[in-house]
Amino acid sequence: MSTYLKPAFIMLLLLTLLTGVIYPALVTAIAQVFFADQANGSLLKDQQGHPIGSSLVGQSFSDPKYFWGRPSATGPYPYNAAASSGSNFGPTNPALVAAVTARIQALKSSDPSNKAAIPVDLVTASGSGLDPHISPAAAEYQIDRVAKIRQLSSQQVRDLVVNMTQARQWHVFGEPKINVLLLNKELDEIR
Repeated sequence: MSTYLKPAFIMLLLLTLLTGVIYPALVTAIAQVFFADQANGSLLKDQQGHPIGSSLVGQSFSDPKYFWGRPSATGPYPYNAAASSGSNFGPTNPALVAAVTARIQALKSSDPSNKAAIPVDLVTASGSGLDPHISPAAAEYQIDRVAKIRQLSSQQVRDLVVNMTQARQWHVFGEPKINVLLLNKELDEIR
């Protein structure tokens, strides 16, 4: 019996060392050397070097001087990365209708003079509930409010939005988008 146990135990130790220590250490080292920013969470820092968030996860902005992102359906609080999920409400679900109606009211009350149609991504959550991006139309809808509160010209804010707009991936996949945290960080650096 020991003739079978000794080789099995040696294989167990070797494979544990290979797959539990060497491989993870090698992958971690490669990630830190070639993809350090992504491997460390794509964190953004303020001017003092303190982390303010990740460019990969949406954040809740409710102050009218900031651009607002997509709503989050995660629980128990918005943008909870540990509970990524959509609301799973269908289009006729009363809870979804109530949530969208409340979001529309909040947008209208934050800028009563804006009579433009509200882009759908400002009132509906993404499938993950963590989307850090909004469409250029959603940013355009908010430009006048942000400019007025920050005492900037609408053109200054519009130019910033245009500069922060990311094109389709390889100019083929997806839609143009704007990272809300990056945009708001740039706004804070202006004023």
